Amino acid sequence: MKYLLKSVIATALLVLCSQTASAQGWPENYGGVMLQGFYWDSFAQSKWTKLESQADDFASTFDLIWIPQSGKCLESWNTMGYTPYYFFNQNSSFGTEAELRSMIQTFKSKGIGTIADVVVNHHNTNGWWGFPAETYKGVTYQFKTTDIVANDDDGATATQAAKDGVTLSSNNDEGEGWGSMRDLDHKSQNVQNIVKAYVKYLKDDLGYTGFRYDMVKGFNGSHVADYNDYAGIEYSVGECWDGTSTIRNWIDAASKKSAAFDFQFKYVVRNAIDQNNWSKLGQQNDGNWPLASSAYSSGSYSRWAVTFVENHDTELRPDGSSNGPLRKDTLAANAYMLAMPGTPCVFYKHWLDYKDEIKAMVAARKLAGITNQSTASNLRSQSAYYANSIKTNGENRLVVVVGSAPDSYVPSTASYTLILKGYRYRYYLANALETAWADKATGVYENAVKVKLTAVSGTSGAQLVYTTDGTTPTASSKKASSGAEIDITESCTLKVGLLVAGAVKGIIERNYTIKENTFEPKTITVYCRVGAGVSGWTTMNYWTWSDFGHEPTNRNWPGDRITATKQVDGETWYYKEFTLTSEDDYVNFVFSNGSGSPQSVDINNVKTDKFFVIRNEKDGSGHYYVDDVTPTTGIDYLRSTSTPQRSTLRVYSIDGRLVRTMPAGTAESDVLNTLPRGIYVVNGKKVVK
Repeated sequence: MKYLLKSVIATALLVLCSQTASAQGWPENYGGVMLQGFYWDSFAQSKWTKLESQADDFASTFDLIWIPQSGKCLESWNTMGYTPYYFFNQNSSFGTEAELRSMIQTFKSKGIGTIADVVVNHHNTNGWWGFPAETYKGVTYQFKTTDIVANDDDGATATQAAKDGVTLSSNNDEGEGWGSMRDLDHKSQNVQNIVKAYVKYLKDDLGYTGFRYDMVKGFNGSHVADYNDYAGIEYSVGECWDGTSTIRNWIDAASKKSAAFDFQFKYVVRNAIDQNNWSKLGQQNDGNWPLASSAYSSGSYSRWAVTFVENHDTELRPDGSSNGPLRKDTLAANAYMLAMPGTPCVFYKHWLDYKDEIKAMVAARKLAGITNQSTASNLRSQSAYYANSIKTNGENRLVVVVGSAPDSYVPSTASYTLILKGYRYRYYLANALETAWADKATGVYENAVKVKLTAVSGTSGAQLVYTTDGTTPTASSKKASSGAEIDITESCTLKVGLLVAGAVKGIIERNYTIKENTFEPKTITVYCRVGAGVSGWTTMNYWTWSDFGHEPTNRNWPGDRITATKQVDGETWYYKEFTLTSEDDYVNFVFSNGSGSPQSVDINNVKTDKFFVIRNEKDGSGHYYVDDVTPTTGIDYLRSTSTPQRSTLRVYSIDGRLVRTMPAGTAESDVLNTLPRGIYVVNGKKVVK
């Protein structure tokens, strides 16, 4: 009996220790890269099904993907999830729970970990006190009024509590407040029990790999350490937007069981670009060094630094709001971040705009063996350019040069070889690595690609050998000189190696999936009218936006006045046409009266002809709801207003205007010869002249 008791105790201690050991906050010498898989209002591009469909392409570049808060919110309209209401109901604005589980499992099968957005600083309520009761595995969880901090909403909640005769916690908020929602008291045992059950559910039931904690300035970091220990999580990062010392102190309060976003890194990069003074990359931002910076004088926190150059809060949003956005030189900013210590987090918009370049940058980072604990030292700092050398375990691995004149600094060719060259950035790989290089990384590409092969070697004139059938190259395989380009016209596995003194070494592998873009641009028509019982509307304006342009001609709110009408089934409809240029293309809308008020709620992800009716109900912001009546109009001719014409080749401007009609089979070069300089859509793909 005593032996059995000892065994049970020993087993329990072993489980506890294993959980605690795995809750490291962030792994040391970690070489992975993260993607923020959303931006503000990315309801179309970040649907679970949409993200899952890109798993193969993501897997070639990213090790972790941070997705939006996946729990169901109280709101009946699309929401980004930062007004959490349910923990154990995972049907959100981005998809169903089944779709979420499928995506997480698919990511896991491809070697990608999914990072949950954990919002536990505050909680939404139905009214002042309406917390939902949720039952999970036979246990019912529900926040109480005594779980709300005493000074919530600067005392407004206490005033309401006195009126309603309810009791709040006796503890004040441990950090900054969050207006209009109830701030939770993390000293409360009930709050701790619920949050622990929730994070355990995220990891063990849904399959999340790690957590991103929202608004950690609102509660003590020690609670994050407790929650991570309980869940046994290895990857955790907190959103602590502040100076370096505050962020460092929060990491310490969490017992280094969580990393933090390196806000100062973002602002140093932004300042250098805004002021076109690249030497500012080596300077403090308002007295703060980035956590990932080797110049940080209070010790290295780069292991716990998750670097970024843009996120959903700092970006320039469709409504014009922003918080220090990156307005230009996106490629140079990402090139710098992806070469530096810390764990880089790429912004989804940047990935969508510059996939090929970012893939190559990450491939270079990983080939060089750069980790969150590599070190960077400055080689040259000028207003026109900035050059850093990055070392891992004391060995030179990579030189990155960024700026308006990146060719002004070239490292010794005896020690480094240029492998990537783009707008305002250069990557040089250390010759000591003795490896082949291909400038197109593994991934999915539209149409054929040219791949430039480079020999990174201390041997002058080293040749390259390669195969495209997945076999290991030998001295008798196809040969290429350094700098040669080869055409990849179909999906294949490319292997390239250095041929030095008759021996093959430094072999790299690239897996290319070539998917031809056969989308025919199409024009859709969006109709709108005001329903019965709705007053105050005398005119109609369309405010439009998407990731594919579709901005209103009038960029001042409320956008474009629409006067054109059509009679459909005896009703008069305002209408506007839009040309979509890819299968992902879509349009978002807000309808309004001519003055901009009243207005409708947002209508997202319109990809086909649609009929909308503004109805006599409003949301909490006073915006009118809109009904999609397309399926119930009885109209039998709803279709794209331009049908594909295979007998002709149609050329569109990047904003969707038809600019040329050419005979089918016309060569692309002949098409471009008839056009002024610009960007066009030809056969469904973007072409630059």
